[in-house]
Amino acid sequence: MMGRGTSSSAPQVLLLLLLLLWAERPRATELTFELPDSAKQCFHEEVDEGVKFSLDYQVITGGHYDVDCYVEDPLGNTIYRETKKQYDSFTHQAEVKGVYQFCFSNEFSTFSHKTVYFDFQVGDEPPILPDMGNRVTALTQMESACVTIHEALKTVIDSQTHYRLREAQDRARAEDLNSRVSYWSVGETIALFVVSFSQVLLLKSFFTEKRPINRSVHS
Repeated sequence: MMGRGTSSSAPQVLLLLLLLLWAERPRATELTFELPDSAKQCFHEEVDEGVKFSLDYQVITGGHYDVDCYVEDPLGNTIYRETKKQYDSFTHQAEVKGVYQFCFSNEFSTFSHKTVYFDFQVGDEPPILPDMGNRVTALTQMESACVTIHEALKTVIDSQTHYRLREAQDRARAEDLNSRVSYWSVGETIALFVVSFSQVLLLKSFFTEKRPINRSVHS
């Protein structure tokens, strides 16, 4: 009886694990792109009426780590606008169906380009188990474990994204600091050679004897 019960539950465990791994996620766009100075970059996404969407963005490198951002609905109305933000989040429920536009602007900067990361998600995440939202009975221990694992995996993904962005920021700052230190070292080396050569010439002039020029007059 024990052996039969274990063998019959194995397909259920496999099915739940497959559902956990293949659970449908909301439509999402995640991108890191370069935004040149005095430039603007826009993206478009079609959203149905009544569907909730969210935008998360962060400036990774460049200048003061700030950027302008705004979101427009299909009618051209601005539903979100922020200026010179390093990072922010925006959530909205679409009131009309159509193509929504969100833009990032670096037009206020004339010499520094930026690296911007954004995550645009459309819709809510559906339940990972069939009829999970409509069922009235309690979840089994196996289903509860799958839901817990799924939530833990989402937390891990969010943490990995956060640390990846922090690592990119720190690497960019370290490379910039390394470049400045290298330029400073080269400048100090050149200045040291110039000062040393000037001192040698100055000391040499002190010990150089100037002989008078004798002119003989021939008659």
